[in-house]
Amino acid sequence: MIKHLLRKKEYVTISKRNFDEVSSKINIPDGKWLNCPKCKNIIYKEDLEKNNNVCINCGYHFNLDSKSRIKNIFDENSFVELFKYILLANPLDFPDYEKKLEDNKKKSGLDEACITGYGFINSKKVCACIMDNRFLMGSMGCTVGEKITSLVEYATDENLPVIIFTTSGGARMQEGIFSLMQMAKISQAISRHSEKRLLYITVITTPTTGGVTASFAMQGDIILAEPGATIGFAGRRVIEGTIKQKLPDEFQTSEFLLEKGFIDKIVKRKDLKNTLSKILKLHGVVENES
Repeated sequence: MIKHLLRKKEYVTISKRNFDEVSSKINIPDGKWLNCPKCKNIIYKEDLEKNNNVCINCGYHFNLDSKSRIKNIFDENSFVELFKYILLANPLDFPDYEKKLEDNKKKSGLDEACITGYGFINSKKVCACIMDNRFLMGSMGCTVGEKITSLVEYATDENLPVIIFTTSGGARMQEGIFSLMQMAKISQAISRHSEKRLLYITVITTPTTGGVTASFAMQGDIILAEPGATIGFAGRRVIEGTIKQKLPDEFQTSEFLLEKGFIDKIVKRKDLKNTLSKILKLHGVVENES
């Protein structure tokens, strides 16, 4: 009896599994998940898109492409694109510039770095420009400048308010001084629009930098910004290298600019349409009855 209690147990031998082989069979589709740069959580891409590209965990606002922005802000099927076929050439004969433009067109599905037109926000008619940083980082070249100028002039003639959603790396280096000239051209058009006492609103999204910040992005009668947006002229590293000082972590964010009085309000993406609608109503923009 005792000897049976002290008897060695018999063990079952399990063959070694090839875990490399097993893991290779797990089917996780590429491009379905991404990391939030703020909270570092993994997010299912479909959930992010359903939430207007805002992190469901921490509220971080990811970039929103121009077509999604139109869908998010304007009444259904109300946006009409204008000046689509303004496409200018390579003014400086910059090497390989045409190829770069064609590559960006294929990659982004856009003709240029902004879409211009008019639409309705809760039945209120407005002209709008929506910049898109998927096309050469939303940089401002001659085409972008001409499209925005044409839009503002159209709004002036039609007595309509203008809203510009900005996101840009600044002036387009391949177009040199011609790109920088767009700052003055757009600003003059905005000035004429203002002389007619018409409303101009800018909505600054991340990132908005360089010549765009130094001109029309900061010329709005009312300047709104999304949470956590990067807004500045020169980059952080350039400034730190120049002044030989460490800048605050919140430097060049929409929260920092609001504190310093450079913008009027930070608006979450989910509230942006209704906020714009209220501003338009307060400034006398009436609803279209048709």
